[in-house]
Amino acid sequence: MPLKTHRANLIGTGLRFALVVSRWNHLVTERLLHGAVEALVAHGVAEDDLEAAWVPGSFELPLAARRMAQSARFDAVVALGCLIRGATDHYHFIAGSVTSALQHAMLETGVPIAFGVLTTDTLEQALERAGSKAGNKGAEAALAALEMAQLLKRL
Repeated sequence: MPLKTHRANLIGTGLRFALVVSRWNHLVTERLLHGAVEALVAHGVAEDDLEAAWVPGSFELPLAARRMAQSARFDAVVALGCLIRGATDHYHFIAGSVTSALQHAMLETGVPIAFGVLTTDTLEQALERAGSKAGNKGAEAALAALEMAQLLKRL
C-alpha cells in the first residue's frame, strides 16, 4: 500500500511573514534579518508581505512572536536573536526560557515560529553564523518557516 506523504515546496508567493528581531547584539541580528529577508524574497515572498518588529533582547522575542502569530495576519513568524555565553549562568537561563517560550507560542497559536536565535560562545562564532563561514542562520530559519507554512496549508 503506498504511503500518503505530505511535502511542502519552498515557494512563498502570497505568504506573509513576521520577523521578530532582538536589538541586543544588533551587529549580529541585523545580519540575521538581512539573510532572512533575502531568502524569503528569493523564494517568491513579496517585500510588502514582510514585517519586522524589533524587541530589546532575546528574552522578549516570545511575547512579540506570539502576538504576531495571534494576529492572524501572518503565515509564519521568524524569531531572530543572538545569545553569547558569558561568565555567569545568565546565558543558560535566557537560552532555555526563550527556546521553551517560542515553542509554546507556536503550539498555542498553531502558527509556525522558526527558531533563529544563535547560542554561541563568542562574538566571532555568532558572526560566522550570521553570514560568513557557517552560512546565515537567519536565512535557514526563514526557509524553515516557509516550509512549515506551506506544509500546514497542505495538512
